[in-house]
Amino acid sequence: MTELFGTLSDGTPVHRWTLERGRTRVRILTYGGIVQSVEVPDRDGRSADVVLGFADLDGYLRNQGPFFGALIGRYANRIADGRFTLDGRTYELARNNPPNSLHGGAVGFDKRVWDVEAVEGGVRLFRVSPDGEEGFPGRVSVSATYTLEEGGGALRVSYEAVTDAPTVVNLTNHSYWNLAGAAAGSAGGHELRIEASRVTPVDADLIPTGELAAVEGTRFDGECGGGGGVVRAGVGAGVECGYD
Repeated sequence: MTELFGTLSDGTPVHRWTLERGRTRVRILTYGGIVQSVEVPDRDGRSADVVLGFADLDGYLRNQGPFFGALIGRYANRIADGRFTLDGRTYELARNNPPNSLHGGAVGFDKRVWDVEAVEGGVRLFRVSPDGEEGFPGRVSVSATYTLEEGGGALRVSYEAVTDAPTVVNLTNHSYWNLAGAAAGSAGGHELRIEASRVTPVDADLIPTGELAAVEGTRFDGECGGGGGVVRAGVGAGVECGYD
């Protein structure tokens, strides 16, 4: 199902697509490829929206910093000092996260209105990023396909990018999750276990140093004997040993 969700100041319409399979309902916006909501039942059968978002388009336009639910590109995360060198040529980018470029620059994929078509089990969003957009080289045809799988109704997001020249591409989704429900308050009680033996340290500007540091014996491992730990959400929440 599709419906008009709002209109940008230049008159461009923004549509919302609703995907349903079983008891899973997902809403996708053509603005920014945003995952507005994901409604699923918990173990007791009670349904809740488990991603953070806004009820109307104005909410997203007024609160762009958190990138709620957006499709991020051309390059997710930070590029140091807003520049990179490829094949001997240096490209200058918008420093929208001084001194770095963040999530594709000042007007990244998260702020574009995407074309859309229905596909089996979901929708496909697509657009062409022209050569030089936000300082990046090459013309890039990009698509993001959102589908609900048979069985459990799991949401799958698949990306594809085709370029006519050497470039850099790093795509992701920027949803914030609260498995107790978006209106349930803090996600501080959530636990996440990552099966990883190494981490990538960052510098003061949150740029990876290039080191692949061992987890064992660090705060990411606690005193778990090299086996990992349970990461508890929240600033300063730390890590506890065990996998329960």
